[in-house]
Amino acid sequence: MLLTKSLTSFGRYWIFVSRVFAVPDKWRVALRRTVLEISKLGVDSIPLVMIISIFIGAVIAIQMQLNISSPLIPAYSVGLATRDIVLLEFSNSILCLILAGKVGSNIASEIGTMKVTEQIDALDIMGVNSANFLVLPKVVGFVLFMPVLVAFCIATSLFGGFAVAVFTDIITVSRYVYGIQALFQEWYVWYGFIKSLFFAYVIASVSSYFGYYVKGGALEVGKASTNAVVTSSILILLLDVVLTKLLLQ
Repeated sequence: MLLTKSLTSFGRYWIFVSRVFAVPDKWRVALRRTVLEISKLGVDSIPLVMIISIFIGAVIAIQMQLNISSPLIPAYSVGLATRDIVLLEFSNSILCLILAGKVGSNIASEIGTMKVTEQIDALDIMGVNSANFLVLPKVVGFVLFMPVLVAFCIATSLFGGFAVAVFTDIITVSRYVYGIQALFQEWYVWYGFIKSLFFAYVIASVSSYFGYYVKGGALEVGKASTNAVVTSSILILLLDVVLTKLLLQ
């Protein structure tokens, strides 16, 4: 029963995706809606990303210094480890898990509300491809802006560690800065950007799918939002393993 339900949902999702990525009826309207979605889903997420990243960067620096205090380990290892943790995992995987809660629930509840209030049915009756009209701007806008959020995350996380070095005596500023620069691999930055594009697509498309197929009332919209966040998070973790194997092997 569970397997049948999962296969049915999987097939319906790809049918939904085929409708989403159809050619827009009016490119100007699609472009305008995409810009609006970039502002709503991407720009409005910047404050949350910066606040979380500063504190996480500070915590990583403190934890690393307190747990690797050994004469056999170079003093600059704190900055190096903080940088690599941020570049490899936090700025893409963990950040997207956080955004799945904010952005994913927002998308699912918005489209789900339109579904239960029959606004989507009205679009279909008028001959508009509702999936393309509503979902494509969200997917494209969020995917396009995701690298910007990753860049903000990287910068503010490293700044959080720098603030620890400046305002405490846990580690000196010179050692932290040298650690950030030491043994730098440019591919780690591109690796984080590439992963974030896949994760952004998962968040936007899966959340839209759950919202689009809501049946019932306000209670079902809430359940759809929860299911969207849970499913997106699981798929992000699964993709994280696959992409890490492919990109870092």
